[in-house]
Amino acid sequence: MADQDLYRVLGVARDAPADEIKKAYRKLAREFHPDRNPDNPKAEERFKEVSAAHAVLTDEKKRKLYDEFGLDGLREGFDADNMRRYRDMGAGAGGFGFQGFEGFGGGGFGDLDELLGGLFGGRRAGGRRAPPRKGADRESEVTITLRDAIEGADLPLNINGTVVRTRVPPGINETQRIRLAGHGAPGSAGPGDLLLNIKIATPDRCTRDGDDLLLEVPVTVGKAVRGGAVEFQAPDAAGTLTLNVPAGTQSGRKLRLKGRGMPGKGGRGNLYVRMMVQVPTGDDPAFLELVDALEAHYA
Repeated sequence: MADQDLYRVLGVARDAPADEIKKAYRKLAREFHPDRNPDNPKAEERFKEVSAAHAVLTDEKKRKLYDEFGLDGLREGFDADNMRRYRDMGAGAGGFGFQGFEGFGGGGFGDLDELLGGLFGGRRAGGRRAPPRKGADRESEVTITLRDAIEGADLPLNINGTVVRTRVPPGINETQRIRLAGHGAPGSAGPGDLLLNIKIATPDRCTRDGDDLLLEVPVTVGKAVRGGAVEFQAPDAAGTLTLNVPAGTQSGRKLRLKGRGMPGKGGRGNLYVRMMVQVPTGDDPAFLELVDALEAHYA
């Protein structure tokens, strides 16, 4: 029977930090990956073991439950508070102290015996064979540009050496995930799914507020005083935009470009351009004379 201790599965200490666990998993996953070990059921079984151990030990909540209750703490519907009361009651009565549980069954990622690829002999407690289940879902992270988030994009992903394309919908935000069916961990009833967490690389001086965008644009003192046209790069594919700055514009003033923000259910949001007056610097005497003359115009 394979090792039931998930830390020993990955070859790490029980107090190993998260980065050490991830490093150990990556090494073992490369070694035992089915693509590198075709027609080798033992390697595939080992790959399932390390994948499932990694899924538990890199999830802070699951790891705490496993450390306290063992495999039983990972069962679906497991009530940690009730189990603590049961444990304390047993210890206080001098009867059965809590020493962990040998039973295991359905959990947030399926029956552990089935998910771990035979780690517990391929059967449930009591000798009943577990029904086929899909493999566990996996998570990954992908970074896209703000332009891709605004307009949507076809995103190529390298998954285990295979290029898979997925569609990024217009207006996506970082609270959303993209699900790629069938690209998760293997299972006897088929693989799980891959969940992509989205990160958006927002340009400098640009922030997002819901469906609205705020962009800071530098303006010279002359344009702020006299008014005039200012060009800047649009966050989307529109290229260079031109904005007429009113005379007497103060630094920090916002001008609205309607419908140039993020796509949303009610249409596109707005783009707010914040004028940031840039003050020249230097110690040239002629420049300082101009500064003194300008100072006289402040109230």
